[in-house]
Amino acid sequence: MTRVIGLTGGIASGKSTVSGMLKSLGACIIDADAIAHQLSEPGESIYRAYLEHFGAQVINHEGRLDRRAVAERVFACPQEKQWMDGTAAPLILAEVKRQLSEAVKAETPAVVLDVPLLFEAGWDALAEESWLVYVPEDEQLRRLCLRDKCTEEQGLRRMKSQMPLREKLSRADVAIDNSGMVKETERVVRQLWKERVHEQFT
Repeated sequence: MTRVIGLTGGIASGKSTVSGMLKSLGACIIDADAIAHQLSEPGESIYRAYLEHFGAQVINHEGRLDRRAVAERVFACPQEKQWMDGTAAPLILAEVKRQLSEAVKAETPAVVLDVPLLFEAGWDALAEESWLVYVPEDEQLRRLCLRDKCTEEQGLRRMKSQMPLREKLSRADVAIDNSGMVKETERVVRQLWKERVHEQFT
C-alpha cells in the first residue's frame, strides 16, 4: 500500500529542503513546481497559454518564459493571479495525477506530493495526510527578501497572496518548524518518517 503525503509550506519556509530529506529517506517525490517548469518550456501548454495572455513581454531573449516578468504581473494584480491559477493549475494537476497513478501501480511505499499551494488548490484531497513546513512570518519575510533580493513590500505582497499561516497550521496533520538548525529539522523529519511511514511496512 502506498502512503501519500501532501507536503506544503509558505514561500521561503524551507519546504524544498524537507522534500529533499524525504527523498533521501526513500520517498517518491512528485514536485508540482518541477512539473510547472516542465510545462513552461517553449511550446509546452503553460508556455503557450502565458504567451497568448500576456504577450511577448513575458518572453526573454532566449525565447523562454521570463518568470520574474510573470511574477511581477500576477502578484501586483489579484485578477491576473486568479487567471494564472485557473489556467496553470488544471494542466499541472493532470500531470500530478498521472505520476501518482504510476507510483501507486508500482507499489511505491511512500509518495510525497510537493505542492506549494496544497491547501489553496484543494490538492490535499489527493493525500492521506498533509505536512506543513513553516517558520514564523517575520523570519519568512527575512528569508524571502534575502533569497529573491526583493523589498519588504514585494515580499509581503507575495506572502499575502498565499493562505495565512495560522489557517495552514489548523489544516495540517503535521507541522514542521523549520526556524532552527537544519540538523534539527532533519531529526524531526527522520522521526516522522519512522513513525508515519516506515513502521507500517515493517
